[in-house]
Amino acid sequence: MSRAETRLKPKIAVPPRGVLTPIADPGVYYHDMDSLTGFVPAGGKSSRMGQDKAFLQLGGRTLLAHALELTKAATGSAFIVGRTEKFAAFGPVIEDIYPGRGPLGGIHGALTSARSELNLILAVDMPFLQPDFLNYLVAQARNSTATVVVPAAGRGLQPLCGVYRRDFAEVAERSLVADKNKIDCLFAEVKTRVIKQDELERNCFSEEMFRNLNTELDWQEARQAFSAPSTRS
Repeated sequence: MSRAETRLKPKIAVPPRGVLTPIADPGVYYHDMDSLTGFVPAGGKSSRMGQDKAFLQLGGRTLLAHALELTKAATGSAFIVGRTEKFAAFGPVIEDIYPGRGPLGGIHGALTSARSELNLILAVDMPFLQPDFLNYLVAQARNSTATVVVPAAGRGLQPLCGVYRRDFAEVAERSLVADKNKIDCLFAEVKTRVIKQDELERNCFSEEMFRNLNTELDWQEARQAFSAPSTRS
């Protein structure tokens, strides 16, 4: 095996014996060629929040638990992308090949490890996402030949709520090697299916569900909004 091939193999960790992990069955990942896999990038620095977003409590559970539950419901599996020593107790972990490179590094690590053709990437800090929308997103990906299927809402695309084909890892790799960490500009290099605002509205999906939590104020507002019955998923 060449040195390059060795470098491209991500570390995959499963929880230690005796730890209850209902989020995903690692055996499915290792032995079956699934048609769809779910990944939750959780290795961000959370610098603007001032504390690790993954473990913030919202509605009686952590953002990580919420994201894993949403991901598993949509795909049948949920793998955490982050550091093994930090997340192994909460589910199977995929480590970044290019750590510290932001969301693109997480997407690259997930897709490099993936055995499925289609892969849902879901941010850890989008607690208002509706399960029905994720099902819709996955259905659009299954019915499309696009490399990426991603919604557009608010000020732009939502790359951490998208379905990616495995070969996007090659595009991400070239960008990371060139020391470029932006995701959106890479969509011009591949066939991309964008779910635009008018399509969201036609299907009764509000762009408010793409709210992510970056600051203490975001979190406090989410805690108030999440307590309202109409916002619970």
